[in-house]
Amino acid sequence: MTSRDPGSDKARPIPQARAGRSEHVDRWNDDVADESSFDADGASWDDDFVVDTRRRGKRFVAAGRSRAAQPTLAPAHHVPAREPVREPARPAARQAPSGPLYEEDADYVPGQARGRRTDPGPDARPNARPNASPDARPGARPGARPNVRPDDGRGYAGEPPTRGPRPPRRRSRARRRGIIAVILLVVLAWIAFMVWVPLNAWGNVTRVDDAPAGARPAATAGHNYLLVGSDGRDGLTPEQQKQLNASGGDIGKRTDSIILVHVSEHGGKPALISIPRDSYVPIPGYRSNKINASFAFGGAKLLVATVEQATGIRIDGYVEIGFGGFASVVDSLGGVDVCVPFDMNDAYAAINLKKGCQTLDGPTALGYVRARHSDPRGDIGRAERQRQFLGAILKKAVTPSTVLVPSSYKGFADAAAKGLEVGQDTQMTDAVRVLQTLRGVDGGDTLSLVVPIANAAYQTPNAGVAVKWNTTEALALFAMIKNDQPMTVAPAGTVPGS
Repeated sequence: MTSRDPGSDKARPIPQARAGRSEHVDRWNDDVADESSFDADGASWDDDFVVDTRRRGKRFVAAGRSRAAQPTLAPAHHVPAREPVREPARPAARQAPSGPLYEEDADYVPGQARGRRTDPGPDARPNARPNASPDARPGARPGARPNVRPDDGRGYAGEPPTRGPRPPRRRSRARRRGIIAVILLVVLAWIAFMVWVPLNAWGNVTRVDDAPAGARPAATAGHNYLLVGSDGRDGLTPEQQKQLNASGGDIGKRTDSIILVHVSEHGGKPALISIPRDSYVPIPGYRSNKINASFAFGGAKLLVATVEQATGIRIDGYVEIGFGGFASVVDSLGGVDVCVPFDMNDAYAAINLKKGCQTLDGPTALGYVRARHSDPRGDIGRAERQRQFLGAILKKAVTPSTVLVPSSYKGFADAAAKGLEVGQDTQMTDAVRVLQTLRGVDGGDTLSLVVPIANAAYQTPNAGVAVKWNTTEALALFAMIKNDQPMTVAPAGTVPGS
């Protein structure tokens, strides 16, 4: 060096030559050096410094001859400038392993479920090719090394995972959970409503004293209930009495229908056994008379006592429905479909019906089940129509048009409760058994019977013309009920005309 201490050159950086210029800049003093001080190779004879070289392919490039040459710090020892220092051979580029990169990938099969990414990322992996074509492999990211290994999402060396952005799973799951919660709330609310309506209606039912005094038959297997249709005018306004053809004021209670309901506990069919209201039987405390007279004399209590004494069957529950209640129940259902067996023109019942299936409203339905003067079979035919119509009511009550419509469902329950009177010891489960038995009439699941009759025009000494039972067949029927013998077909004499 001409202007500096040679000893200080050991720590100086290598000057960088700028290709394409006719002058060279000295990095230490920023003065332009004279071109005569450089030899043909561009090395200065005045300054001794180490020439940094980089191996590019199969040739050496001296500092100052190529744009690719980069400055570096000279080594601590002095080397003649004319003898270029050769760079140590660089190790060969690492190639992607031919086998699995990790031991747990030894059993990898393409197409299996993606796992968690375990590689350090594309910048830290060897041999990453940032300029590789994105079309080198379908689904590969730009810069991914093509055809190295199928990607299963776990980040093998040489290629990044091709999985796209994750969908908003948390939001969709929260939305689904919200929808499910709303549906569950609606279902629970609907179930609560379905349970509350009959419970509320049952709380409004009128209670009557039906427990007979004195000795009663012993309790037996099965369930036996007394279902009574009353023509009482209690609670009816004069307009309603006129509409229902039930004018005449308070004339006391009388029965239009008496039905013994038997539900077996041993697999037999339930049965409805009609007791003609003109049946001539002994009445406790009174002499023999029509069974209807017991209801007029002592109400539900005496009627239950009379039935128990005549049949030997203990009555477990009592259900009564009146005029107004029956008509209201029919109207709450929007009418009831029934098939009229023949033309019926009955002024006493205020009906004029043609044969065939039709829909009856409340007043017309009441006249239909009360009529007996227009029926050639009289009281027997009326009892059969009553069982038929009660079954039609229950069939209509359980249809979707009633159950699935809150107003119809509640309207039917309230109307039924308003017109019902039940015994003091009669439970809601007893009423449900009665309704289920009535429902089975139309489908043949319930036996529709009548007490065996020996004479439908029996002349009595004190009550006029009455109905005399067939004692033998009637006692056999009552014995089957007391013993809860399963009945699958109608016993002898229980079907008129058989």
